[in-house]
Amino acid sequence: MRVSIPHTLGKDELRRRMAARLGDAEDKAKGMLGGLATVETTWTDADTLALVVSAMGYTIPCTAAIAEASLDFEVEIPTGAGFARRMIESAVREKGEKLVG
Repeated sequence: MRVSIPHTLGKDELRRRMAARLGDAEDKAKGMLGGLATVETTWTDADTLALVVSAMGYTIPCTAAIAEASLDFEVEIPTGAGFARRMIESAVREKGEKLVG
């Protein structure tokens, strides 16, 4: 699933905001999904953040790619978790819009 969030921040400012807020990612995931949620993050290059969210027995790999005018998320919905697709898309869009807003 792809979710694209437009922005006017420029790559450097968006990268700075993302780096500053990474520490909150796991706490936010636990708040949304319960205490057993974990989030692992790794910058794979200057403009791409890899995330692995684990919760409710599912592992959901994602990437967040910083483009000049958008923040583009690619989320792999695991087999059996299709029922949560809309919830996941909504959460990604909401958190992404807060980040770039």
